[in-house]
Order: sequence, then structure tokens, then C-alpha cells
Amino acid sequence: MTEKTKLINPRLPRGFEDRTPGDIAAVGQMIETIRKVYERYGFDPVETPLFEFTETLGKFLPDTDRPNAGVFSLQDDDEQWMSLRYDLTAPLARYFAENFETLPKPYRSYRQGYVFRNEKPGPGRFRQFMQFDADTVGAPGAEADAEMCMMMADVMDALGLGGKYIVRVNNRKVLDGVLEAAGVTSDEQKLAVLRAVDKLDKFGPEGVKLLLGAGRKDESGDFTKGAGLADAQSAVVLDYVAGEPPADNDGVAELNTMQALFDAAGYGADKIKIDPSVVRGLEYYTGPVFEIELTFKVQNEKGQDVVFGSVGGGGRYDGLVSRFRREPVPATGFSIGVSRLANALKLTGNLGSKEPVGPVVVLVMDKDQTARYQAMVSELRKAGIRAEMFLGSTKNFGKQVSYADKRNAPAVVIEGSQEREQGILQIKDLVAGKQAAEGITDNAEWKAARPGQFEVKREDLVSAIQKLLSEQ
Repeated sequence: MTEKTKLINPRLPRGFEDRTPGDIAAVGQMIETIRKVYERYGFDPVETPLFEFTETLGKFLPDTDRPNAGVFSLQDDDEQWMSLRYDLTAPLARYFAENFETLPKPYRSYRQGYVFRNEKPGPGRFRQFMQFDADTVGAPGAEADAEMCMMMADVMDALGLGGKYIVRVNNRKVLDGVLEAAGVTSDEQKLAVLRAVDKLDKFGPEGVKLLLGAGRKDESGDFTKGAGLADAQSAVVLDYVAGEPPADNDGVAELNTMQALFDAAGYGADKIKIDPSVVRGLEYYTGPVFEIELTFKVQNEKGQDVVFGSVGGGGRYDGLVSRFRREPVPATGFSIGVSRLANALKLTGNLGSKEPVGPVVVLVMDKDQTARYQAMVSELRKAGIRAEMFLGSTKNFGKQVSYADKRNAPAVVIEGSQEREQGILQIKDLVAGKQAAEGITDNAEWKAARPGQFEVKREDLVSAIQKLLSEQ
């Protein structure tokens, strides 16, 4: 007796997920809504590949022989390291620099696609996820940053989230000015201070004060080391997050320019708000920074009510393209986390959850008549109707109808020998049949009533199906 072949266990790697037709259709509808807003603002699509040379991405790279910390990397046959893109911005910078001579300036583009992070997955954290970005490269003024914020607000409104979000805006130059006024000089301490400021919404002023000083112990007893500022230094930072205007600098002027544009365009503080606690991209952004925060409450894994939080953000990154060219190239943009935003829309009832309508299924009642059934399918397809002939191995009528139900088919077309002799077809409206069957409890009564089923002449197949679909 031969040993049985060992079967492979069908399983996904952690941090990845399959998507069903319903998921794809719902997210596709959301993406189409976002795309229309981007194009209304004059942005055009561009697509870059999933792989880039690792040095092009220029982030998450360790001092080891294999650059795989944070990114998925491999070597090609020329022994050059390539990595799956971890965002959509670094590839854009490469594309712009490579096509600098031919692209219009400013260059306004949007991109949508998957990105990859070689990180530990967790609830809501995936190794492959989708982003939808918009960027303006080559525009140095705060007007371009303000436009990004207004476009973010318009996207949220278009998705039905009006009144449930706020676009929060700050400026890294302002934050740098506060750090300077507080006498914070080392890079390590600057990062610790900015991380503390970023926790204002989560821990409040008292929690930020602890993180600016020696540190903070949470409810579980875990201790987070603080920035180690003296009380006088902490006071400068705390006054800033409490709303005290910082000393005038370029960042303050840029925020004032942006606020004037928001006011002129009719975006009140209920949509876009200057917020001193916004900290993004500690080693990345160079000017205005902004994020979209959804303000409605959801329950966390502990059953506690928490604000849903950020679904996207961005800012000015004037140094990224300059990695490829000697002259400075200003740039600003933002990224929407598609999966997280889709989850938010599902919670608020603004994301379609129904399975997409399947094809009309022509049943195969007699195997020797498949050419006739195929002709019916072709007629329906030429009329723009999704249709298929049943291609399974069974001749069982009930199992064929069950297949059509699983496909979410709106109807099945039936032609047996009796129908063929009479030149007619039976059409079973599966939607109406389900609704009618809900009131029938007796099997014999169901068979006699044949709910949702009617007959038409063979030549009237297309018009009958068109009428049925228009009424469903």
C-alpha cells in the first residue's frame, strides 16, 4: 500500500487577509467616491510598481547584510536589493525625479494601491494594506497645504461622514520653535518631547506633563520613560499645548495663511481646526502637518468607549525628492488608510455590505442541448447582462438553483424538453421567489405556487430579463 500524499494545510500568513466579492464591491465604491473628489481638484492618476530598489525607499533600513527590518526585501539576479513599497510617497518621489524634465510643475497626482510592512501584525494591523494618496510636488506655498486639508474634508463629506470628523492641522516649524524656546537641543530628547505632545488626546495635560518629566506609569503598572525636562522646560511645552500662542516664526505665518484660506472657502472649525497637539512623522515632515480624525465613539477590546481616531493624514515633506536631485523640491500630500476608513464607514452605515448581484444563470436541463443554452447566454451578454451557463457536473435541478442562490443570481432560465417543444422558457425570479416563500410553510404549497416563476416566449428572453432586472 502506497503512503498517502501529505496534504498542505490551507492557511494565510499572519497579517494578510482574503477579500470577498462584497468587500471588494464596497471598498471599490468608496474608492470611486474618493477618486471623484481628487479629480474635481485637478489631480491625475499615476501608478508605480510594487517593488522599488531598496535605496530608493530609503527607510527602515538596518545596518545588516539583508535590509529587511520593516520592509520585505529580496535580491534580483544582479544582486541588487529590491523591496516591496511600504508607502506610496517614496515611489512618487522617485517617479517625479526620474521624469523631472517632462512632468508639469507643480505636479498633481493621486495613487491607490497596496503597501507592505514587515512588522508584527495585530488587531487592525496588517502587513499588506491599501492606501489612497494625493500629492502636489513643486508647490512651495502654504496654499498647497491648505488645499490638501480642504480636499480631505470634502472626501469625508462625500463619504457621508459630515459632522463625524475633524481635520486637525499644525506645523512642524511651530513645534521646532517651541522646542528651541524650551531649550531642548538633543535629537533624542526632541523626539521624546514630540511623542509626549502627541499623547495629549490620550492622556490629557497631566499625562503629557509626566511624559515630559521623569515618565509615566499606566494602569497596568508599565512604566514609560519621560523626556527628562526640567519643570521650567516642561512649562513652555505645556503652555503651548494649552493654546498659548508661540513666538512668531515661519510656521505661525503659514498657519495664519492656511486659516485665512479655510475661512475664505467656508471651512469652519467644525471641519478644519488648527490644533497644537498634532504631531506626525517625527523625522519626515518639514512644515504643515494634518490628519483626519473621526470623532464618533466605538468600543475597544476592553469594552470601553473610545474615539475612533485617525483614518489618514499627511503634511509637507520638502526633503524627500531632494534625495534624488541637488536642488530643493517642495512637496505636500496626504494618505488615506483605505481599510481603516472602510471599517469606519461600515460602523456608521455608510459602506454597502450587500453581496454584488450575480449573473443570470441558464440551467442545463439536457446535456445534449448545451449549444442552445450557450446561445441564450450569448444573447444576454451581448445585451450587457451578466450571464453564465451552469458548468457543474450535476443535472439535478435543485442543486443548480442552489448554485445560483450562492452566486446571488437575480434569476435562472429554464428550458427542458417540454419548454423546448412549445418554444417557451421558464424564468425563475430568485429575489421575488425568496420574498414569496417567506409566507409559505408547506412544501406542497410551495411546489404548487412556484413563487417568482413565469414563462416567456423564447424570442423574448432578453427583453424579459431586462424588465425583471429593472424591477428588482
